Amino acid sequence: MSGHSKWSKIQHKKGRTDKARSNLFTKLCKGITVAAQQGGADSDINFSLRLAVAKAKEGNVPKDNIERAVKRGAGELKGDAILEETLYEGFGPGGVAFLVECVTDNKNRTVSEVKNAFNKGGGSMGGPGSVQWQFEHLGVVRFGKLQDIKNKIKFDEFELSLIDAGVEDVVESEYGVEIRCAREFFVSVLGVVESFGLEPEDSGLEWVAKEDVDVSEEISEKINNLYESLDELDDVKSVYTNDK
Repeated sequence: MSGHSKWSKIQHKKGRTDKARSNLFTKLCKGITVAAQQGGADSDINFSLRLAVAKAKEGNVPKDNIERAVKRGAGELKGDAILEETLYEGFGPGGVAFLVECVTDNKNRTVSEVKNAFNKGGGSMGGPGSVQWQFEHLGVVRFGKLQDIKNKIKFDEFELSLIDAGVEDVVESEYGVEIRCAREFFVSVLGVVESFGLEPEDSGLEWVAKEDVDVSEEISEKINNLYESLDELDDVKSVYTNDK
């Protein structure tokens, strides 16, 4: 199953330093601002904003920071620059594909930082479309161990409800249970999850590799180093790869 890479990296991020947490706060607040820019400041009708705020709360972002991020996106704070979402593509060590989602108020700065990280990490930037075709943009919901879910609900009923809502795949791995669906069904799938009283460990729209590639232990270490270098950049929202 592809997608193990992303989940393992999510687990690896837990328990970071104060500096890294501050970096995470910045990223989460940018996500809130962009969502408010695109859909308005009312989270009752702006699903993207509701999801961004929920993620920020999960990340222990202070309430004042969240409120400021919403106001910034709504244009209530004078002098703040407009944020834009960008997607960069590249190749890591061993030819592994990288997609780098960014949120920035200065594209020139961001592309320079991303390119520098690729060069230092033994990779290279690619042009538009160079690796994106190797990924699908899907709704993803992650939980802990399957048995923990089965202890709380009737899993057969849950699975049937997910299928009715548009879920394409429910898979189990060493990291837990992952649910995937097409982007247009994501809201419906989250509605099913909520109706069963379940709390996901992680959820969102992600770039999922169509096929994972095997790499050596040496290359894997280099890929992880490049991943972390990119992920540490303030303008980088998420990093996706197609290594196992």
